[in-house]
Formats: sequence, structure tokens, C-alpha cells
Amino acid sequence: MNKAELVDAIAKQTGLSKKDSEKAVTAFVDAVTKTLKKKGKVQLVGFGTFETAKRAARNGKNPQTGATIKIPAAIAPKFKPGKALKDAVNGKKK
Repeated sequence: MNKAELVDAIAKQTGLSKKDSEKAVTAFVDAVTKTLKKKGKVQLVGFGTFETAKRAARNGKNPQTGATIKIPAAIAPKFKPGKALKDAVNGKKK
């Protein structure tokens, strides 16, 4: 599902216009992004948690040449699904 399909699905389920649904999706993405930039976390009970994790510098290989390259340290966003989401995906009922 891409952004346009998500907007359509939200519009159908909520009765909002596509324009309002797109504003809501954009606002959600912006809010999560701003929070993660500040190294905060966004926890949606039952759905999951968006947070950041530090990745240490490491050595890697260029897949085309096989040469060793240094990959710098970085802060990466990550998502940890909640129990309710995991259960729904695995077909378990409440």
C-alpha cells in the first residue's frame, strides 16, 4: 500500500474527503518525523512504537568490487510492533 492508497482507505473508512485524509496522513508522518529527530519516541498502544537506535560505525563491502569500506555511525529509525498488531497479523483473536 502506498500513500495514495492509504489516503483512499482512510477516506472510505472515516467518511472524510480525500483532501482531509491526506492532510491527516501528512500531519501524522510529520509529527512522527519531528519527534524522532529529537530522539524521542512515539508509542501507539496496541499498534507499536516508533523510536531511534544508534548504529555503530562498521566495516562493509562494496558489492560490486568487494572492496572494504567504512560505514559511519548513524541514528536509524525503527518500529517495534505492539502485541495487538502482531496478533492481528498472525490471525489471533482477542
